[in-house]
Formats: sequence, C-alpha cells, structure tokens
Amino acid sequence: MGYTSLAECVSDLERHKHLIRIRQEVDPYLEMAAIHMRVYDAQGPALLFENIKGSPFPAVSNLFGTLERSRFMFRDTLDKIKVLVDVKSDPVRALKKPLRYAHVASTALSALPWKKKSGAPILHNTTRISHLPQIVNWPMDGGPFVTMPQVYTEDATKPGVMHANLGMYRIQLAGNDYMTDTEVGLHYQLHRGIGVHQTKANALGRPLKVSIFVGGPPSHALSAVMPLPEGLSELTFAGALGNRRFRYFYDDEGFCISADADFVITGTVYPQENKPEGPFGDHLGYYSLIHPFPLMHVHKVYHRPNPIWSFTVVGRPPQEDTSFGALIHEITGSAIPQEINGLHAVHAVDAAGVHPLLFAVGSERYTPYLKTDRPQEILTIANQILGKNQLSLAKYLFIAAYEDDPQLNIHDIPGFLKHIFERMDFSRDLHFHTRTTIDTLDYSGDGLNAGSKVVFAAAGGAKRTLWSELPGGFELPRPFAAGKLALPGILAVEAPSYADDATETERIETWCWEIENQDLSGIALMVLCDDAAFTAAGVNNLVWIAFTRSNPSHDIHGVGSFIQHKHWGCRGPLIIDARKKPHHAPELIKDPDVEKRVDALGAAGGPLHGII
Repeated sequence: MGYTSLAECVSDLERHKHLIRIRQEVDPYLEMAAIHMRVYDAQGPALLFENIKGSPFPAVSNLFGTLERSRFMFRDTLDKIKVLVDVKSDPVRALKKPLRYAHVASTALSALPWKKKSGAPILHNTTRISHLPQIVNWPMDGGPFVTMPQVYTEDATKPGVMHANLGMYRIQLAGNDYMTDTEVGLHYQLHRGIGVHQTKANALGRPLKVSIFVGGPPSHALSAVMPLPEGLSELTFAGALGNRRFRYFYDDEGFCISADADFVITGTVYPQENKPEGPFGDHLGYYSLIHPFPLMHVHKVYHRPNPIWSFTVVGRPPQEDTSFGALIHEITGSAIPQEINGLHAVHAVDAAGVHPLLFAVGSERYTPYLKTDRPQEILTIANQILGKNQLSLAKYLFIAAYEDDPQLNIHDIPGFLKHIFERMDFSRDLHFHTRTTIDTLDYSGDGLNAGSKVVFAAAGGAKRTLWSELPGGFELPRPFAAGKLALPGILAVEAPSYADDATETERIETWCWEIENQDLSGIALMVLCDDAAFTAAGVNNLVWIAFTRSNPSHDIHGVGSFIQHKHWGCRGPLIIDARKKPHHAPELIKDPDVEKRVDALGAAGGPLHGII
C-alpha cells in the first residue's frame, strides 16, 4: 500500500493504535513541544493536536518517534527500497545477480515523478503565514519555525524536477526583523544541495524560486533527509518508498507544487539578501544563535481541504530525528561503505549530536607481507570519509582496523572506545585538520562554520590495559583534583570554570607537568568538565559533553606532549578540555512552568494519563 495523503496515514496509525488525538486546546508556545518530548521519551504514540491556540489547523507530530512505527508506515515497501538503494550504490551487483534484482528497474520507473495536468484544484485554498500553527519549541527560540519542511528548489541551468533538490532546512515563520506574512527565514548549512542551486541562480542574476512543502505522505518527509546515492533523486525515492509516484504541477507563477502536500509555501530568494535568523534550539542540545541567512519573500501559502500541519521537536539526542536516523541507517547502511574502497562501516554517533563524532572501521591491507602495528590504509580511508558529503562536517573521527576485530560493533559506544584506546599510540596516531569547516550548529570552534578536526586511528594489538577501577590511593593535584571513571580508561575530571584560552592553556600545561611521573598507565583519556558526576553518569552524557564542547586544535592536550616535524603527540594520557567556554552557545533548558502544566496533563484524569 502507499498513503495518498497525510490524513490517510493518520487514520491508518490511529486504527492500529499508533496515534492518539489531543482534543483540548494546546498552546503552540512551548506546550506542544513539551508534550511531544514527554511522549517521545516514553516511546509513545504519534500525536494529533486537534485544537491549537491561534490557528485553525490541526498538527501531527512523533510520526517517526519509534523505529517500529516507521517500519509500520512503510511495511509494504521497505525491503524493496533497501534493494533499490543497494543497486544504485553498486550496479555491478545487479549485473551479477539479474534474477534477484529484476524488479528494481520496474520499481524505479514506476517511481518517477508524475506531472499532473490539472493539479490546481487539489490545493486551491490559500492562507497566511500567521494563520499556520506558530509552534515554538524552546524558551530562547527567536520565533516559530517549520521543523518538518520539504524545501524544493531547481537547478537554474537545468530546470525541471529531474535536477531538483528536496531537503529539510528549517524555516523561521516570524520574529526578529521578518515582515509579518510576507517574509520568512530560510536556514541551510554547509554541503546542502540548495546551496548549489542558489549559487547557480546568483551567477545568472536570477532570484531562486523556492517551494516549501509541509505534510503529504510520510515518504516525502523521509526523502527530504535521505543521504541518497549519486543520481537517485529525492522525488524518485519518495515515489518508490511511498509506492506512489510523486505528483506535482506548476502554479501560474512557475512554482513547483507538490499535489499531495498539505501546505505549500512559495517564495523567492534574491542574491545576497539576508536577514538575522535564530536563535533555534537544535539537535546538538544547544541553541544555534542569530546569524544572517537567506530571506525568502513569500508569494502564496496554499493548502488542501482539511490539511494537517506536520512538525517535530529537536534538541539534545535522543529525539524524533534519532528515530529518523535509525530508519535511514536501516535503508542505506551499506551504501556509503560501498562508495569508499576499504571502508566496512561508518556511524555518526547520535548521542554526541551526530556530526561531532564518527566511528568507522576500515581495512588495513597495505603491507600484508609484514606484521603491521600502525595505521596505514585506514588513514587514507579517514581522509576520504572527511571529504564525503555531510560526513565532511565530522569533528572527531575514530577509525579502527577491521583485521584487529572483525566483530567490532560501531554502535557499541563503550566497546568501540575501549578498542580504540587500548590500541592507540598517542605519540603517533592523532592527525589534526586545523582551520577548516565544521557543522554550522557547532559553536565549539572559533567562528561560524569554522573549527578543526582530528582523526583517532588504531591498528595492531593492545598497548595498554585500561583501568575499570581507580587504584587505591589514586589522587590528582589541584586544580583538577576530583576524578570519576566514566568508562574503562576514561576519567571525567571536574575543573574550575573556564577563564580564557591563555590562562587555561598555561594551567593545563602546568598540571600535565606535575602528573607526568605519576602512574597513569590505565588511563587513556581525561575529560575536563564542569560536573564530573554528570559526565560520568552514563555513556550518552560522556560523549555529549566531551565532543560537543571541544574544538580539537584548541582543546586537546596531553601528558608529555611534544611537537616533532609539525606532528603533535603525547606520551601519557590525552586530555580533552570539555568545559563550557565563553563563546559557546547556551544549552537547552526546559521552561519549569510549562513542565508543570504537562505534569497535570499526565496526572490521573488528565488527557495524557498513562501516556506520559
């Protein structure tokens, strides 16, 4: 089966106990987001908010909140789609096994977008931006945002849907300096297809036409976030996944309209015309701050009869986009390794905010005639990973040699870190990329999109035994005296508040000199932090603190450090300074009054009793 609309999906989910309705009036300012987060944390159902203060339209969220529900929505097409992605990544495989892949060609052809000759009546209703649900997720957000959009643009040099881009880039609906109903903010980051389209439109001196689709079959939203193989378009993928061709038409002004969307916002972006956008509580667990981003002049806001607004809430993982990520990995798990020779697996660690931390496993085959005990081929693979699409936004890349443990699981965070830190030679196996690009949402660097990267490479046998408990009498000197083991060989060390770069560099170097002759043989990494108990309370806390609050070139130190022929290394344990810095963005904190209201909704007799 394939859903023809979001309403059909909602009805199907409700019929199978995957969705509940919230009929009482809810406030789009913080309250809807707070309810969503409570239900997501409980791994509860999708939510249909029927009565939203200030808007005539209902809204649905948490559609993708569990992997089970995502599989249910695509139960008739998921296996077929995995094969389609697999073949697109490695077409030679289809040639070798033609019978197994015989149905793929017909699937791809039947999924091609379909231009409707009479599409206008489907979305003949219009409304205003201010009448849409004005959903604000976090207290410091700059205004309401569209958090589940499908942003459509075309290549100005090759117009048409076959060279289009469909991406999920947040949209600020109001606030800051935006003119009510006529302007919205279009936020997109590095390595996004829309950036290529805007660059080409700018070169031709033309405004970029943008269509923002909201709602429609869930296959459309998922397609907008898929890292697809080269040559497989989002619209074709949406058709194949939804078992129904992507239907579209062009309005009188030449904007592409998704005939199955619930809402379509059309507008134009002119060269070098920006306005301040943000703040916005984002998926690293911090606010992305106010920066200039493209201004979109709104032309029209279409909607179908009885439409449903679709939204999600992002914040410190796990959130609904975590479940998105799990489904994406299930569909495309083998695609990227096939594109990089020697790569067996790669995983963006969700608990660390995705882009800050990657785990990878690669082959080590350069000198099979010699017993090797150092990274060689995996360093080449690491360079390819850091040059690959959105993987290039990674800040920390941990890569292990496949031959050392073919069963090593990149999704087992403690096990993978243990494997790496048992084998690394800190004097040799760290490789830095300085003054480069990092994720737009990451404020650990020294400017927007600016920071550094580091590769932690491990090959060969174990070089140390990591402590699972601190030896009796173990002490560290002040000012970093309070330590708590977070994982074997990883010590969370509580430190005074960060002052400034010069002061803290000198303080850490002095401290390293003081402990250089101390027995630290079972410690591989010390994480300087503001709260050691919180950092060591669980592996998710550890990786979130360590890798979202540090910039490798500035914040990695080491006991017995040295520079030799421009290579930095150390002879003792590594140190990551993961304290809050003055230039960091504030972390996301919930509004206590709103949380009390949500408590009441979940209490006995409340509409969400038994759900949250």
